[in-house]
Amino acid sequence: MRMSHLFGRTLREAPGDVELPSHRLMLRAALIRPLGAGIYSLLPLGWRVVRKIEQIIREEIDAIGGQEMLMPVVHPADIWRESGRYQAVGPELTRFQDRSERDMVLAMTHEEIVTDLARQEINSYRQLPMLVYHIQTKWRDEPRSRGGLIRVREFTMKDSYSLDLDDAGLDVQYRNHWQAYERIFRRVGLDFVVVGADTGMMGGTASHEFMALSPYGEDIVLICSNGDYADNREVATFAREAPGDEAPLPLDEVETPNATTIQALADYLDIPLSRTAKAVFYKGDSGRFVFVVIRGDLEVNETKLRKATGEGGFTPASVEEIRAIGAEPGYGSPIGVRDAVIVIDESVRDSPNLVAGANRVGWHTRNTNPGRDYAPDIVADIAAAEAGFPCPKCGAPLTAERAIEVGNIFKLGTRYSKMLGAEYLDAEGMSHPIFMGSYGIGSGRVSATVVEQHHDERGIAWPASVAPFDVSLLWIGGSEDTAPREAADALYDELRAAGIDVLYDDRPERAGVKFNDADLIGNPIRLSVSARTLERGEAEIKLRTESESVFVPLAEVVPTVQGMLAQLLLALSGD
Repeated sequence: MRMSHLFGRTLREAPGDVELPSHRLMLRAALIRPLGAGIYSLLPLGWRVVRKIEQIIREEIDAIGGQEMLMPVVHPADIWRESGRYQAVGPELTRFQDRSERDMVLAMTHEEIVTDLARQEINSYRQLPMLVYHIQTKWRDEPRSRGGLIRVREFTMKDSYSLDLDDAGLDVQYRNHWQAYERIFRRVGLDFVVVGADTGMMGGTASHEFMALSPYGEDIVLICSNGDYADNREVATFAREAPGDEAPLPLDEVETPNATTIQALADYLDIPLSRTAKAVFYKGDSGRFVFVVIRGDLEVNETKLRKATGEGGFTPASVEEIRAIGAEPGYGSPIGVRDAVIVIDESVRDSPNLVAGANRVGWHTRNTNPGRDYAPDIVADIAAAEAGFPCPKCGAPLTAERAIEVGNIFKLGTRYSKMLGAEYLDAEGMSHPIFMGSYGIGSGRVSATVVEQHHDERGIAWPASVAPFDVSLLWIGGSEDTAPREAADALYDELRAAGIDVLYDDRPERAGVKFNDADLIGNPIRLSVSARTLERGEAEIKLRTESESVFVPLAEVVPTVQGMLAQLLLALSGD
């Protein structure tokens, strides 16, 4: 490709409201352009990157038995009603009516559709296992689209779906995807960790996320310093101390003026936070009042709380709602409350004689104990893990890292097949639901995440496997100096004949402009010819990630470039 005819112009500066490095650099390097909030066009350079990522995905999913297909982006709402997600999913799912006033949705994922196909196409155990996938447009009406391609509303995703006889078969396909994803992310050049995760709206029995470490990531992962454990903070656990063995003491009310926070209470009574019971008040989506009690040195993890209560979500309870159940804001306790679901963390169960509110202004109660003083409806791990907490497996301190989710895998089990009636007959003619798995990778997000991990002050530094082009070719000189241009033209033809992708900067620009654009776009090899190099019969070759150049005879340029590319790709393969 000649840059004089490239669709898309590099920019000296990005818009002032751009925060993430990948967003800024992909705009400046003419990879993407915004159309609306969370909606982007991929310009030719950006599209070449995404196509290369998708080809790597295809190769690895094909290698574990995947069959590529294509499912629609517009779905009849009835099939989402069958699964229960039409009602359960919020405004992220875009609902509309067609001209015949039939309810429709825009696809945010395709579990319902592949399950519908399975109930049509699968009838015998002899047809299983099966693995199908597609790379298709998705739409999720994100409330906070940000960061260029990191969080968008319209995006392209590879989603694959495994179909199996039983849990054992699902385990095999889940492990196959895990390993395929590791190969994919190594090949595209990402530094990542695999963590346990919440199943969320997908449902099912297990989920893992592939997290690329980045200071700009929206997720926080907790990682054992010994490498024994890693989980998304949404589901992370930590080692708990042994339950206290002190005997329950009598309740004792104590005056605590102005102690409306746990920290103020601990300071006033001169006790550690771990000797207090903190009350947190919610209204669940179902309308229930959820009264949460957790030890004062811990915070509530709302993802865990949703799982424990079965609520879809929560909003903070108002002062009026808190008082309506017999509690007092700032001095709340579950003792004596009514019309509330009382949920206590395991820390409260295992810590006797905690100080809690007395449900009247200015007073707290010493020596509260669940079971004796109040009856919890639910006892569960609802505490948020934090950096420094002990690893649940070895006790070493956990570290907290920000990360970007680039892939996820789910064990759906029979969540969808039972709802939609996707079954198979066994050898005895008995009917069983198909066991399913779902596995996703967003190709656009992967491209942006690669930029997050591979850039410097000059621009992007693409791994060779996904760079828009293998080589940036430049001729350096004035318009009257024809020799460098002629030499570069010849090299352009030779490199292309050898199957090497070349972005040829044939523009009549100054050397500084060309070098800056080459570094900004970030192809792995920069090749330049000038009057000075031609005097020696050489070309200058520089790796984007290195500071020093090498000078190579013109006749040896093609094999030298081929050797460099081979080494760069080998380093990404892990071999």
